[in-house]
Amino acid sequence: MTSIDPLVTALFVVVAFMTAGLVHSAWLASAASRALLIPIDGRLRLRGRRLFGDNKTVRGFVAMPPASALSFWALASMLETTAPSVRDRMWPLTPMQFAALGLWAGLGFMLGELPNSFAKRQLDIAPGDGATGSIGSVVSFVVDRFDSIVGAMAAISLATPTPWQTWAYVALVGPVIHLGFSILLFRLGVKARPA
Repeated sequence: MTSIDPLVTALFVVVAFMTAGLVHSAWLASAASRALLIPIDGRLRLRGRRLFGDNKTVRGFVAMPPASALSFWALASMLETTAPSVRDRMWPLTPMQFAALGLWAGLGFMLGELPNSFAKRQLDIAPGDGATGSIGSVVSFVVDRFDSIVGAMAAISLATPTPWQTWAYVALVGPVIHLGFSILLFRLGVKARPA
């Protein structure tokens, strides 16, 4: 087994999350998912403000972690049979261990959005809205693109050794892909704004 290749692992994470993101988007756009529009904060308040708001619901948590588990497993399995030389440059995990890593990373992805949502509610920014003002809107836009990526990468790094370069590669392309999914969810009628 050769050492972990940061570019290969970054590409794996990006492709796996893009696949999971498609499943997640389809689920959020489905009528069936509306039954799980249950706020995860239980409508609890701090300083008279909701903890996370109405946009952070159970329906996202029941889709993204399992979709990530499935996509990590499927991609690792495919690489194992079709491109073993590429597979050998990744984490030394079995396909089932990749599934567990995907589940954990998907949970990290979802949890990574919560601190940002909490901060916005405490700053009286409505769910689905961004901050106002030139600096506030730029900061809000950047944080909205990175929060879930940091959560996913932190989860992966807690579970298995991850080179800092993998983080850097994912940070370069992840926000652009995240923005693309935000636009897709807007067009599907799931989100109130495209970015």
